[in-house]
Amino acid sequence: MNDTDCEKPAFTKDRNYEKRLEGMSPFEIKNTLISLAERDARCSTSTFLNAGRGNPNWLLSYPRKAFFLLGDFAMEEADRVKYDDEWGIVASPSSKGIAERFRAFIAQHKDEIGAKVLNHFYTYMTTEHKIDPDELVFELVDGILGDHYPTPPRILKYTEIITRDYLRRAMGGGDDMTEYDIFATEGSTAGMCYMFESLKQNFLLNRGDKIALLTPCFTPYLEIPRLEQFGLEIVNVSANKIEKDGYHDWQFPEEEIDKLRDPAVKAVCITNPSNPPSVCLSKEVLDRIVDVVKHDNPELMIMTDDVYGTFVEGFRSLMYVLPYNTICLYSFSKYFGATGWRVAAMALRPDNVFDARIAALPEDKKAALNKRYESLTLDPASIKFIDRLVADSRLVGLNHTAGLSTPQQIQMALFSAFAYLHHDDIQPKLIAMIQRRLNNLWNNTGFTLPPDPNRAGYYSEIDMMVWAKKFYGEDFADYLNKNYEPLDFVIRMANETAIVLLNGDGFDGPAWSVRASLANLDDEAYLKIGTAIRKILDDYHAKYLASNK
Repeated sequence: MNDTDCEKPAFTKDRNYEKRLEGMSPFEIKNTLISLAERDARCSTSTFLNAGRGNPNWLLSYPRKAFFLLGDFAMEEADRVKYDDEWGIVASPSSKGIAERFRAFIAQHKDEIGAKVLNHFYTYMTTEHKIDPDELVFELVDGILGDHYPTPPRILKYTEIITRDYLRRAMGGGDDMTEYDIFATEGSTAGMCYMFESLKQNFLLNRGDKIALLTPCFTPYLEIPRLEQFGLEIVNVSANKIEKDGYHDWQFPEEEIDKLRDPAVKAVCITNPSNPPSVCLSKEVLDRIVDVVKHDNPELMIMTDDVYGTFVEGFRSLMYVLPYNTICLYSFSKYFGATGWRVAAMALRPDNVFDARIAALPEDKKAALNKRYESLTLDPASIKFIDRLVADSRLVGLNHTAGLSTPQQIQMALFSAFAYLHHDDIQPKLIAMIQRRLNNLWNNTGFTLPPDPNRAGYYSEIDMMVWAKKFYGEDFADYLNKNYEPLDFVIRMANETAIVLLNGDGFDGPAWSVRASLANLDDEAYLKIGTAIRKILDDYHAKYLASNK
């Protein structure tokens, strides 16, 4: 390697370049940071550590083993009738007697983990839900083979039942047995896009309308409403306040939540637990939102993205706190280590504010919607909002071919069954793993992490300005603001320690905050990251002292 290959790029000392870079999404800035960190790792003894993305480094193997074993059984079923044995052209399986053959297959593999998972799922569904065994097994076999369009397009019949059970437990539904309608989507990102498009198409959010965002939050929620095709006015509801003794608690002051009392605020997007602070809404904040809806804004449409809820013991989603007003988006990507599977579920009660608002639209808009959906039914006005989401996801005309691919739905069903039936075994272990990493990170910074029962800890947002003031005083904090761009911190982390963090202000967090993912590296890596964070802060302080001399 040439010496010039290890020279630090000139732009890492260019404050104007950093200012321009700050206008980009943190997920786009990440590519620059990775390049810097990889260069530093090649040219030093540092180890490249990317804590910039939330892709977990674990996965739940048992439901996957069940999936692949189920695939073997499905192929046996397909091979029962062959059209061309030489080239493997076989018939679609038949449902007649399929449950009996399934039980025999499971008995043959009884010592395998996958068989035990499948048998547990089968037994639960046929005993607790009284489902016809042949119908259940045929859905699993036909679905995993993927030889038919998803029918119904919204979600397969029995996949919906087990997903509903799982979401009730995961989202804090308790004894609430309301049968939520579920829409299986290609990850939460697809569900997010479908949501905004259907709200627009159904005149529930129109150009110039106000939509509130609880921030900090996942950056697409900041970026999508501002797109020209939507043209929405953003109301920021911020959790960036400093709690007593100078510590963030990442909760929302009453005056911030009270912004939702304005009836002109038609909808609110909530990431709960938040991203990147990774803290769920406290009971006091939930109660305040309930009061807002009850007394001032009863038609508020709430969209809650609760992917990290399973990392908080006793989590309770707004889908159960304000069920009439809320549509929930839940992704299987994080808890199950399944970002590549692209499976998520949208959940909405049959009686809800979205359908009520459509029913209350002026006659001319109702007529326009009837025209839009008239190819689907003789009574287009009766189409529920969640089914409009399905149709709009395929521009209505392709509604009959809409829906998440059936193999993905079968894996989602097995994820749901396994996590539902073993909730008390799995959740504590995943929470404990995240908490170990979180403690490793903070212990080596020398910073104080106050205990918080609302903390998920999947990410950690560290406001460097808080610790600059606590360790070195207000004069030093002023020096940082006058002489550096906030983005300089994550650039230095990458350029000098080979570690990638994301800038927190890209999520509408405090300017000098950084986001570390606690999901995608081993426990020991976070000890190194914590040490490096403190080192960079101390380096700034050394320059501050030198400048005073």
